[in-house]
Amino acid sequence: MIPSIIELKVDADDLRIARLAAAAVGLSLVDAAIPLPLPGVKPGLANIVALLVLARYGWTSAVWVSVLRVVASSLLLGQFLAPGFFLSLAGAVCSLAALAFVRFLPARGFGLVSWSLIASFAHIAGQVLLARLWLVPHDGIFRLAPVFALSALIFGVINGLVACRLQQELNVNASPTGRG
Repeated sequence: MIPSIIELKVDADDLRIARLAAAAVGLSLVDAAIPLPLPGVKPGLANIVALLVLARYGWTSAVWVSVLRVVASSLLLGQFLAPGFFLSLAGAVCSLAALAFVRFLPARGFGLVSWSLIASFAHIAGQVLLARLWLVPHDGIFRLAPVFALSALIFGVINGLVACRLQQELNVNASPTGRG
């Protein structure tokens, strides 16, 4: 019997997605290390990477980076297939679904901050819905909605502003003169 060889071809897009996913995983680990007063309230720093990827490379690349981030960070944190993994995945899926639509909004009125806010609210909505359906089968969980909405507003704005600033820096550095 002749052994078969499986060869995977890796192109520049694959390498870019791997690098960006690694950056998102690193930011997820930073998120996990930040002590916060309420479970489920996190800055969502990795979403900055997802926003930049969406703006620069498109929705498909943003999906790859987000899914790889959720899986890899859950493996590194020892939470793979635990409730936290599914909550993170639900949030990522809902925010990506929202971003699938908002990227078609007019650029004049909607940019990275708007995208970040919409994705942040979709993320928390997905998590609360999954928690209600699976982990806390009681409507009392919705009493936490104002706290989660406030955190989505604050962190959505901050992450969007950081993404805008990074996008400006990337655009300046990508220009031939280096000055934009």
